[in-house]
Amino acid sequence: MIAFVSGPVAALAPDSAVVEVGGIGIAVQCTPTTLATLRQGEAARLATSLVVREDSLTLYGFADDDERQVFELLQTASGVGPRLAQAMLAVHTPDALRLAVSSGDEKALTAVPGIGKKGAQKLLLELKDRLGEPVGSARPATALAARPAGWRDQLHAALVGLGYPAREADEAVEAVAPQAEAETDPQVGRLLKAALQTLNRAR
Repeated sequence: MIAFVSGPVAALAPDSAVVEVGGIGIAVQCTPTTLATLRQGEAARLATSLVVREDSLTLYGFADDDERQVFELLQTASGVGPRLAQAMLAVHTPDALRLAVSSGDEKALTAVPGIGKKGAQKLLLELKDRLGEPVGSARPATALAARPAGWRDQLHAALVGLGYPAREADEAVEAVAPQAEAETDPQVGRLLKAALQTLNRAR
């Protein structure tokens, strides 16, 4: 198992980063929140989880070991693969997920793209004794799900992390604002893709 990768960030994309390790570029799938903490050319350390399939080897990267552990525990529930587990961590922090599961907060789970009401009910049952109690000062998961203004800061940080000047990042955020405000729970990953399309058209 590859427990972590450490080295300079060679490249950033909307859903992944390339970290140079011993002269080799390692592609790591990350959430927008994790990507927003990375800067091209600067050193980074990501906890990782390797997912092996018949036709692929995919490395998922996380801000810390706790996030990786939750990612792996989520996949012990039936119907939860690595992409859905990553989507859950893109919407909620590890402690917010623990709080949602321990308190039976169905609404918090349905805020994750790909999880409906029945799926949320099933996950609450399956994960109740697996994730444990929050280990830090978790905010209520429902509050995280709503976070009406937080998407702006996250999106701006992600664009700057990808190398765009702050001014261009500001313009891209404003360009996708109508789309975000039309949604009850703006998804930063989807908004990031739309913002990048706007920037590409402008260049």
